[in-house]
Amino acid sequence: MSEGKANPQLWQKGLPLDEAIHRFTVGDDPVLDQRLLKYDALGSAAHALALAHAGLLAESDAGALAQALSGIAARAGRGELRINPEQEDCHTCIEALLTQQLGDAGRRIHLGRSRNDQVILALRLYMRDALLDTAARTAQLADAFISFAKQHADLPLPGYTHLRRAMPSSFGLWAGGFAAGLAEELQALQSVYARLDRCPLGAAAGFGAPLPLDREYVAALLGFAAVQTSPADVMNSRGRHELALVNALASIGLVLEKFLWDAALYCMPELGYLKLPDAFTTGSSIMPQKRNPDVLELARGRCRELRGHALMLQELAGGLPSGYHRDLQLLKQPLFMSLDTAYGLLDILLRLMPDLQVDEKRARAACGDDLYAAQEATRLAQEGMPFRDAYQQVARQLLDGSFKPDRSASLCTHLGGVGNLGLERIAADCAALKHWIGETRKRLQACESQVWNSKMSGT
Repeated sequence: MSEGKANPQLWQKGLPLDEAIHRFTVGDDPVLDQRLLKYDALGSAAHALALAHAGLLAESDAGALAQALSGIAARAGRGELRINPEQEDCHTCIEALLTQQLGDAGRRIHLGRSRNDQVILALRLYMRDALLDTAARTAQLADAFISFAKQHADLPLPGYTHLRRAMPSSFGLWAGGFAAGLAEELQALQSVYARLDRCPLGAAAGFGAPLPLDREYVAALLGFAAVQTSPADVMNSRGRHELALVNALASIGLVLEKFLWDAALYCMPELGYLKLPDAFTTGSSIMPQKRNPDVLELARGRCRELRGHALMLQELAGGLPSGYHRDLQLLKQPLFMSLDTAYGLLDILLRLMPDLQVDEKRARAACGDDLYAAQEATRLAQEGMPFRDAYQQVARQLLDGSFKPDRSASLCTHLGGVGNLGLERIAADCAALKHWIGETRKRLQACESQVWNSKMSGT
């Protein structure tokens, strides 16, 4: 349901507006801003409470605004609100609704802010939630890799360099590597969250507001760790923060792309170390025998797509002087697309990992004597032979066909090696990050509840 259709743009001063210019400048914002409605409502409620806290708005008005905005957020969450094409964005839609419901109180809410810091706040709130959602999925997927690694910890697998068999490995080492990579990316997401954890409200158009606003008060209301101090930096950070998040998503894609490549190769009939369940494959329209790993290939493409979104953001945000410019409106689409791509990628791999099958016979058969060449040279060196001499001896044996390694010799037993995978450490890192995700979510939910349930008069 769409409302507030008759209200003009927030900046309208009664001057004529070319309809084509209006459509071009508004662009896709009425559609894109649907996902910002509830965040803009939350930020607006906190702003109303901050105005009352500063003595700039009657407490009864602030309470009524917070109550009305709570209803708007709930309706937006249920998909019951739509932004009219005549409206430019979520801000216009919400202010129109407030004015319809509350009259002058709705017209007072914009005191002390600009749409510039208003949209940055809505995006900051949205990105905080989106980052935590992404981190939770990433942590789940890391757990899935750890489970796979534990289940197949000692099962031999050829280790490859240059797509040539190199040294003995195992499915445990292989899968554990992806779990460790995702744990590292979770730490990177935590660092990005710290960048987002500063409240931009109060920057107005980038020069502050000539009012006695308590920026620390509104930051605490919304669960931010601090205020983003400089109003100029608030404006200049538009694009930087989006890019930091999307680059983090692209980096997760770099971890997963290697897994997807490996899995596609290992599922080849010529290798056959892995097998996809039939439900995860598709057929050919002309070749009756074919079952194709389309899910692996499309997921691999999504990893590259994430890098494309990051590049698009970088190009849009770069090349501008300081302050706000309308170019920055175009940052929303690649940001949203990147998050949607990441969600889809992580969700499909969470479905795949528990059903990924191992062909133990094929994997063991592929681990020939040649894989143990470096290990045998190392064993000879441990017995006193200079390593370079041992290397040459093994090389000669490989050439004349006499190489018979001692396969019972100890594999790598240092931390992280085939004989000591260190999966417990990786799991502990993931558990700590999952605890941070859960505690952060609880804190933000408590802050949101406090905003909606303000005890100011009129609520």
